[in-house]
Amino acid sequence: MPEPQLSEPEIPVYECEAEVAEGLEGIAWRELKTTFDDRIEKAGTSGRKAAVRFRYTGNPFHLLKLQTVQAVYFVRHYPIPRPKALLGDQHFKALLAQIAAVRDLAPAEAYRTFTISAAGSDSSVMMRLKEELGAKIGLTADQEGDLLIRLRRPVDGSEGWESLIRLSPRPLATRAWRVCNREGALNAAVAHAMAVLSRPSEYDVFLNLMCGSGTLLIERLAWGGAASIVGYDRNKEALECARQNIEAAGYSEQIKLREGDVTDLDVAAKSVDVIVADLPFGNLVGSHTDNVRLYPAVLTEAARVAKPGARFVLITGEIHLLEDLLEESPQWKSEQVIRVGLGGLHPRIYVLTRK
Repeated sequence: MPEPQLSEPEIPVYECEAEVAEGLEGIAWRELKTTFDDRIEKAGTSGRKAAVRFRYTGNPFHLLKLQTVQAVYFVRHYPIPRPKALLGDQHFKALLAQIAAVRDLAPAEAYRTFTISAAGSDSSVMMRLKEELGAKIGLTADQEGDLLIRLRRPVDGSEGWESLIRLSPRPLATRAWRVCNREGALNAAVAHAMAVLSRPSEYDVFLNLMCGSGTLLIERLAWGGAASIVGYDRNKEALECARQNIEAAGYSEQIKLREGDVTDLDVAAKSVDVIVADLPFGNLVGSHTDNVRLYPAVLTEAARVAKPGARFVLITGEIHLLEDLLEESPQWKSEQVIRVGLGGLHPRIYVLTRK
């Protein structure tokens, strides 16, 4: 008598949306596709910038390791005319199941509060939905909740409503290593994208000018190793902040910090493969008057220490100033420019090559 055939357990498929910095959607998708290969496919369009919609097959815990996205959400569509219908038994159970799937990815104590982000979030319907959910999931409603639930109309214009629930208590771009923060510190997911744009190699001699709190240094090593990695800043407080973050990230042995003027470095000529910098925008940090003097000096000194063909990846809000300098530069060629959306600001990332 033939043995009974056991069926393979069904692998779950999740509808997801990754929130990314506007302009970096392509880089985020490349990370998703490179990381998950045939376990991931694009799910049409998100209908808006700063997002990537996809279907993922497998354990969703692995989505929490993504480096170039701000946050990842589970998405569910409800064929309902208005949010009030979510209080109906069938849809309410579906929402609870979606929440349970997210909470299973973290220890129980990771979630203490929740919030609902939606148009009319103070309406009587939303208040009732918060009360019903709070009673079922055992969390307290709070404006800055650990469990973030977003309700919206489908962005592709179709009928119904969507719920999006963030997979982590905090955005993925809020790194655990950031124990010290400074005003104007670069977003970690954007910094990781800059590391990717530098075409990193394990043989890189890597230099971070004006390293601040260490974000670009840490995110470069989060990608992978380098021959050497050094950060310069003339601000003692910034360097101390960077030391704290680097230690929290576990990279104290690999990353070297130096105090010094980035326009006059104690670095040998033609010795560096990759240079990165988060140059002062002239609003939160520095001023336009200072930048008019600083920027040409930085480009000149970076050109001195760069090997022929070296890459210089920088981000700045001083668009006109930098482009005027690059147009006249005999040393740097602009290979790529990406306009990035960051909290109401629109700086640009420049990928330069030493001529």
